[in-house]
Amino acid sequence: MAKTIQADICVIGGGSGGLSVAAGASQMGAKVVLLEKGKMGGDCLNYGCVPSKALIAAGHAADTVRHAGKFGVNGHEPEVDFLGVRDHVRGVIAAIAPHDSVERFEELGVTVIEAAGSFTGPGEMIAGDTRIKAKRFVIATGSSAAVPPIPGLDHVPFLTNETVFDLAERPEHLIVIGGGPIGAELAQAQRRLGARVSLLEMFTVLGKDDPDVTAFARKRLVEDGIEIHEGIAIKEIAQDGNGIAVSIEVDGKPQRIVGSHLLVAAGRRANVNGLNLEAAGVTYSAKGIEVDARLRTTNKKIFAIGDVAGGYQFTHMAGYHAGIVIRNVLFKLPAKVDYKAVPWVTFTDPEIAHVGLTEAQAREQFGDKVRALKWSFEENDRAQAERATEGLVKVVVGARGKILGASIAGLHAGELLQPWVLAISQGMKIGAMANLIAPYPTLGEVNKRAAGSYYTPSLFSERTRKIVRFLQRF
Repeated sequence: MAKTIQADICVIGGGSGGLSVAAGASQMGAKVVLLEKGKMGGDCLNYGCVPSKALIAAGHAADTVRHAGKFGVNGHEPEVDFLGVRDHVRGVIAAIAPHDSVERFEELGVTVIEAAGSFTGPGEMIAGDTRIKAKRFVIATGSSAAVPPIPGLDHVPFLTNETVFDLAERPEHLIVIGGGPIGAELAQAQRRLGARVSLLEMFTVLGKDDPDVTAFARKRLVEDGIEIHEGIAIKEIAQDGNGIAVSIEVDGKPQRIVGSHLLVAAGRRANVNGLNLEAAGVTYSAKGIEVDARLRTTNKKIFAIGDVAGGYQFTHMAGYHAGIVIRNVLFKLPAKVDYKAVPWVTFTDPEIAHVGLTEAQAREQFGDKVRALKWSFEENDRAQAERATEGLVKVVVGARGKILGASIAGLHAGELLQPWVLAISQGMKIGAMANLIAPYPTLGEVNKRAAGSYYTPSLFSERTRKIVRFLQRF
């Protein structure tokens, strides 16, 4: 007979969002049950953000050695111990893992059940030999790599973000399917660690961001030696001796690319299988679970957060969702999501960062009232000192100087974006950024200079000169 647990909140999924809900709710006095069938920390810690950034850091270290000559330091082709790189990635995961561990959450008062959960009704589910009855449920099961329906793909070995970090030897020639953020980041990291890389994209590499900023990253990918194939159709994948052959079509002309390894980075799919959502009265689709602005599903006692809820698939959004749920469930506040200031960063070199509306989106909504302000990293003294002048800040401004969006390409773009996130979330105008005092010499001055350019046409106009000449008479 299954034992029964009564809880205030049952959280399904021990990734970023689920752990945030479980930790917060338990420390605030709620009785919490947490279900996790795999590894605590979820995709972000074990297969996503953490290992990818650790691998990118290794690639950056190799590239720094390779190009140190521009600083007058002995630059040379580095020797890469790929097994050592793997150990580095695993070491970073191990350093963070205790924060997400079963032991820590049990110390916080959370009942952790290491098993898959399946709904048996609208207010209960079963996990292993335990039945859980809860006042509220939070589904935080995340997403997994989507496998596109390419002929032959199911007959060859291929890597995804869940397996690529386990490689103990450098791929001789890595073929990457998918030119989005994950594909571009991993392609560049592997190339900088010495692999030959071919990047295949049906449309345009990094096509979801503003082309004015993605141009910098795309240029660097090419300079690094990545073979980019855009606007292609993949016709078939087949084994080719010990390698893998991908048959593509470009402008109606067939091509064949043969590599040693294949990485599929062609999007994500919500993890809903096995939850038996039908029994709980929860509506879902291939895109994820249907939720309202308060993140409630069609069963108002069940919430869904993070990747499984569709929409923005970022770890920081899962954490944001967790706060919305806690306010709704624990404090009975009708808190709703607000997506006007959602930031994201693609960790290529140079980084690409964005928040708010792109120029194209803003012009579609507001027409001629929109102005695009730009400032190049070449005009920044710190960027010159760092020999990192390839970059741009682009700010989209609406009527009366309201900040609508910002995109940045360049060194530490993700860090430089954060003032713009605050500005948009608080409805600030461009004068707030233009008037701040930025320490010199810092990269952050690019933000102030871009903002200040809003006033350049009026400050240095003939009208201003006439006013100044008149006032100087007194």
